[in-house]
Amino acid sequence: MSARTLPYDAVIFDLDGTLTDSEPGIVNCVQYALDKFGIRDLNPEQLRAYIGPPLNPAFQQLAGLSPEDAERAVLYYRERYNVRGFLENRVFEGIPALLKTLKARGAYLALATAKPHPVVDMVLEAFDLAKYFDRIMAPGGEHGLHDKASLVRAALPSLCRRACMVGDRLFDVEGAHASGIDAVGAGYGYGGREELERAGATVVAGSVAELTRLLLAGEATLPGVFISIEGSDGCGKSTQHALLAQWLKDCGHALAITREPGGCPIAERIRAVVLDAREQGMSDMCEALLFAASRAQHVREVIRPSLQRGAHVLCDRFVDSSIAYQGIGRGLGAELVRSINAPAVDGVMPDLTLLLDIDPDCALRRRVAADSPDRIEVAGSDFARRVHEGYLDLAARERKRFQIIDANGAPEAVLARLKRAVSKVV
Repeated sequence: MSARTLPYDAVIFDLDGTLTDSEPGIVNCVQYALDKFGIRDLNPEQLRAYIGPPLNPAFQQLAGLSPEDAERAVLYYRERYNVRGFLENRVFEGIPALLKTLKARGAYLALATAKPHPVVDMVLEAFDLAKYFDRIMAPGGEHGLHDKASLVRAALPSLCRRACMVGDRLFDVEGAHASGIDAVGAGYGYGGREELERAGATVVAGSVAELTRLLLAGEATLPGVFISIEGSDGCGKSTQHALLAQWLKDCGHALAITREPGGCPIAERIRAVVLDAREQGMSDMCEALLFAASRAQHVREVIRPSLQRGAHVLCDRFVDSSIAYQGIGRGLGAELVRSINAPAVDGVMPDLTLLLDIDPDCALRRRVAADSPDRIEVAGSDFARRVHEGYLDLAARERKRFQIIDANGAPEAVLARLKRAVSKVV
């Protein structure tokens, strides 16, 4: 499907309540500001009323503040929001898949929001949304615009076949009507269906899934992306796997979080055997075959179905671990291990492999000191160095798939490097 066959070839989106669930950050910051004026004990519905309209008039109309006090309240609000509040946020699940698919189909996408431009930039960067938009219109830019209708008009392209504004409040509907375009209500947001219909929305979508069907005319979103994380034991892989998974979920991605060996009941039972430190008599070939057997079940039960339904897969280890550990570390040979695993992976390979790189001796000391090492982790430093070298060789051979990540430093610094790499593929 091309932009010509989409219902709308230009789509303007609101931010809060349409792309992101920003309620926790907004209401916490509103309450923080109102506390300065002794206004407390507001119920959730009273606080939710501040979501959508510009803050200064909202503080005047809803809290009864004078224009001068309302301006002070806005400053108090931003005092907290610019440090903590904007992170008390998450993207509605399914939004990135919708935006990415619309872009791939050739649609023009823009953002029109009453939020101040510097704050919008912070939110878009934190949740990896800026890359989807051709234009971002918000108060505080060089254009000098503030009201929603003017922002929507300025966000429109010079030429388009049919455009719409997607938003969750009556202000979005009014801005669309004033600009002469359709108003698509985000009924899952803060205004609700009744408010949107009363304002005259062209159509109201009750969920992100319904909005996706509407804007894509029933066509499916793009398939999911398969991301694996690799590295020597002790490189911080499990920590980064968890941190990266949380960030991707906060960014609105449908996600299957899994691991190898394991990831499904049968594979987890195999994991218990192959990593049991008491099983020192296990032959290297038996070990390699058990890993492959676990992987075969994992691919068919978890990985392939997740990708087919449009979810991204984030996997702690995949077949590269077998090549590095059993092929190179154990000395079975990389090609033999590849051939053993060919029917197991059945053509399913990561789109991106993140290799956490750290000195193998440092990694091994860190891992063994953490808790009781498993059967593979007690193999010693020579084995660890061979595994590390095997990983680097794999990365050199498949430069397009592998991204080597410096795993030294604080977890937040390593995570920032991972985010930059992942943002290019999701």
